[in-house]
Amino acid sequence: MNQLSRYSFFVCALILTAGAFFYYPKWQQPNTEATISWDVAGYYLYLPAIFIYDDLKTLSFGEAMLDKYHSAPELSAFPHPSGNRVIKYSGGQALQYLPWFLCGHLGAGMLGYPADGFSLPYQFALSMGSLLVAMLGLWFLRKVLLRFYSDRTAAVTLLLVALGTNYMEYTAFHGALTHNWLFTLYAMLLYASIRFYEKPSYFLAAVIGVLVGWAALTRPTDIIAAIIPLAWGLGSWAEVAGRLRFWRGHLKKLALAAFLTAGVGFIQLAYWKYVTGEWIVYSYQDQGFSWLRPHVLNGLFSYRAGWLVYSPVMVFALLGFVSLARQQARLLPAILVFCCLYMYITFAWDIWWYGGSLGQRAMVQSYPVWALALAAFVEWAFRQKWVLKAVLGVLAGLFIWYNFWLTHQAHQGGLFKAGEMTKAYFWKILGKSEVEENAIKLLDSKDEVRGERENIRLLYSNDFESDTIQCPLPAISGNNSLYLNESRQSSPVYDIPLPEPGARWIRVAADFRCEQKEWDVWKMTQLVVRYSNKGEKVKENLIRIYRLLDSGQTRNLYIDSRLPKKTFDSIQVFLWNGDSPKMLLIDGLRVEAFSEKSLF
Repeated sequence: MNQLSRYSFFVCALILTAGAFFYYPKWQQPNTEATISWDVAGYYLYLPAIFIYDDLKTLSFGEAMLDKYHSAPELSAFPHPSGNRVIKYSGGQALQYLPWFLCGHLGAGMLGYPADGFSLPYQFALSMGSLLVAMLGLWFLRKVLLRFYSDRTAAVTLLLVALGTNYMEYTAFHGALTHNWLFTLYAMLLYASIRFYEKPSYFLAAVIGVLVGWAALTRPTDIIAAIIPLAWGLGSWAEVAGRLRFWRGHLKKLALAAFLTAGVGFIQLAYWKYVTGEWIVYSYQDQGFSWLRPHVLNGLFSYRAGWLVYSPVMVFALLGFVSLARQQARLLPAILVFCCLYMYITFAWDIWWYGGSLGQRAMVQSYPVWALALAAFVEWAFRQKWVLKAVLGVLAGLFIWYNFWLTHQAHQGGLFKAGEMTKAYFWKILGKSEVEENAIKLLDSKDEVRGERENIRLLYSNDFESDTIQCPLPAISGNNSLYLNESRQSSPVYDIPLPEPGARWIRVAADFRCEQKEWDVWKMTQLVVRYSNKGEKVKENLIRIYRLLDSGQTRNLYIDSRLPKKTFDSIQVFLWNGDSPKMLLIDGLRVEAFSEKSLF
């Protein structure tokens, strides 16, 4: 019985497990690619602080661990006026990590690894725990779907969620982030809520209270998980009175759920009080929300991290609300309110792209709720004529292939650049396994010459031989080169003669050499072309030099910039070091004007 959805679950589990073990085992990766790195290292910080170093207040062990494992650029904690340091992230995720941390700690002692909280056994244990939690979440999602939909609809929905969205990325590879674990909490909460309204019990009330509290303790904004048990099954305003009577009849159970939610949340207050002497601390410091101006369009459609750009299969879920209203009308209000509010909160966060993520990773945990709308669409699709079913089937298959391609490019393929994607670069790489090296420039500038250059005219050249500031290193050519380093962050601004009529482009080229590559994108030296009119900037193009330059390498690099259509009266070229301490030499600067000969 229900064999299709069972097979679907095992296919998803097999693919996710194979990816985690054989394609890209995170626990074997070094530095910031390890399982316990970046945000995970911040959420995890409570555990070694309490169980290994007995130092929850000052976290004095933190810098030594960063120096040893290079898991993040800095410790995810800030100095408080009390003299102690406060961990940025709340403690719910650490509680979920706890059993796996203890397994890693035991394994480190038995296998002779450093019992420091970050060695290989801890990395492996946390990865395995994350994978098992993902399997649990999918299993509970299947149980929820089968309550309302056919076996085949549940089977297809599981495949679309697990293999067609960025859920795969945040289970098989970045599963230790909060999103996978919260996904499972939400799937369990849905199931517990359904069961509670079928047969109320103190046990289910306690489970609901703990799950809601745990979700909020993991990420405070997930307190909106309370919408699910409170509004579940309310199909209309007329049913509200009946729901209030139901609660009055089960007031003690409701009180138990509320008490446990508050009790779990109190853990965070107790931590803040212990470390700082204050009950409430805003640990995100200068990061916050733009409640009145949420970044909805960017969150949905941006090439940088748009949800529907990188998980387009969720368009089916959005369309599915129409079918949900017809098929499961009593589910619609709770699901619609939750999903709309969740999107609003997610996109109101000022860092709406959520760092280096594949699409909108902050939406992943809400997928169990969205899956009910997605299933409604799948159920509708099964009832259509064979031509439309075939079209939708092909489209679903393309979405799954696209997700596999994206996930591969985010890891071994290397074409996907998390947090940096642009429209021009996205369409350049889409569906490809490799592109020409210069395509990387499209991450910084959308201008690209596709044809052949013709009518080339030299506008400016500079060999820097007459510069009064001498380069401290041997020049690239001649006796002197321009240089940038920690104390010299900007070059002079070079005024370029305006090109003659007929020119459509300019190319700025130079020879570059570095001793040590700058890996931090935001510190990379920029070669900038700026057009102005009466002192007002009209257009600006730039490329980051270190994207194309490795340690010890000397290369001639260039930027092509299309002349703006708006009036301009000056062109300026300069270089800027974005606070990088690395030494960069520049020589043989040339600026050329040209037109483009089409290849067709």
